[in-house]
Amino acid sequence: MADNIRVNWGKLLSRILLYFVVVLICLFILYPYFVMVCTALKSRDEIFAMKGTIFPIKVMWSNFADIWVKAPMAKYMLNSIIIAAGSTAIAMVCGIPAAYALARMKFKGQTAFLGFIIVSQMFAPVVLLIGIYKVMQIMSLTNSLLGLIFINAAFNQAFTIWLLRGTFMSISAEMEQAATIDGCNRVQAMFKVLLPVAAPGIVTTLIFIFINAWNEYTVALCLISTETIKPLTVGINIFNGYNMIEWQYLFASSIFAIVPVVILFMSIEKNLTSGLTAGGVKG
Repeated sequence: MADNIRVNWGKLLSRILLYFVVVLICLFILYPYFVMVCTALKSRDEIFAMKGTIFPIKVMWSNFADIWVKAPMAKYMLNSIIIAAGSTAIAMVCGIPAAYALARMKFKGQTAFLGFIIVSQMFAPVVLLIGIYKVMQIMSLTNSLLGLIFINAAFNQAFTIWLLRGTFMSISAEMEQAATIDGCNRVQAMFKVLLPVAAPGIVTTLIFIFINAWNEYTVALCLISTETIKPLTVGINIFNGYNMIEWQYLFASSIFAIVPVVILFMSIEKNLTSGLTAGGVKG
């Protein structure tokens, strides 16, 4: 009986320690966002005061309304939505057939092609920035949303193919074979059988592409010069002046930029784990 009590106390202490560590990690991760919210609620004088505090002395809810007057925030957000949605659609339309072919078909050079996909992930957009600008300039897409859509789709293509290939490989090919016996061709079997079963992995991939395109900053900063077609990540720099940074407006607009990402993660929470584990199947 005593041994059982000691074992139970040991489990309880280990569980308490685990929760304590988790809480510390959460506080460490969330602290910058807490400071961001507190700063967004301060006045400019309070932010630049010599003896300031983290908490606002006088809460300025008007800061969240002022940013919509001082900057075309609605236009920025619309541009970001167009860029993220467009690049996600292109990446998925091109990535799903490519991932299906790599998962279900055997062809010469398949291993080399998979290696090329992995190597392409090693190059960040900033490394290829000069080449990207020259290509966009030749195509007359340097100052357009379409150019950013193509670039974001291209840089997310390798991630799309690799993750979806693992998802498709985790699904038994016998389900598609049964569909072909019932009269479906390969394309019909893919759409009617494979894609519905692979929905968690597809949704997870889709959301990650959308978030990557939503958060992209460097390429958009270099390619877009017209104020009305800037995405949100670049547009909020309007509060970063030459003489002074309006921190209260910059952080308030940053909160609006974070909200869509948080909503998307909350919407895929149930599919996230199964989607990532399916995409990690060794093949």
